[in-house]
Amino acid sequence: MLKILVTPSPGLLSKSVSVTKFDRKLKKEISEMKKTLDSTRDPVGVGLAAPQVGILKRFFLAKPKNKTRVFINPEILESSGEEIPSFTNSPKIERKKPKASQKKLLEGCLSIPNIWGNVARKKEIKLRYQDIEGKIHIESIKGFLSIIIQHELDHLEGVLFTKHVMAQNEQLYRSYKNKDGEEEFREIKI
Repeated sequence: MLKILVTPSPGLLSKSVSVTKFDRKLKKEISEMKKTLDSTRDPVGVGLAAPQVGILKRFFLAKPKNKTRVFINPEILESSGEEIPSFTNSPKIERKKPKASQKKLLEGCLSIPNIWGNVARKKEIKLRYQDIEGKIHIESIKGFLSIIIQHELDHLEGVLFTKHVMAQNEQLYRSYKNKDGEEEFREIKI
């Protein structure tokens, strides 16, 4: 399995280059990344970009449910509808444990352990990408998969989700286990 880089690794802030060879080496890298993504626990990963494992190439995996998809040289052609996080900046809410529905809207990253935040993302995107054989696809994508793709695309540009949180004047949270082993969130003072 590959090692997932964590901040402050400089590789996470580097732009990746386009994939030009759809060869055995690429398939091996994708296979190793899939094993790495499948092994993530607490939290379970739903996406992994090549730069997160030290490969500065433009591809990532997305796994919103049990099926892993590969996106190579992805490019958003169109986007619409802003996804507004519901976990507000109300002082009452910030100090309480988020409800399950709110927790789903907090974005996290395997490369930034235990840090979460609200990021406004587009609800729907039209994506152009290549598959593992190099075939070009154009697909309209909505919902959670759209959010994962936008997050992973940021990794290909050397951008971490925390940059969006700060730019959108949102709040960051640190997760921790309480005495009962339940996950709770505490506001990070910035």
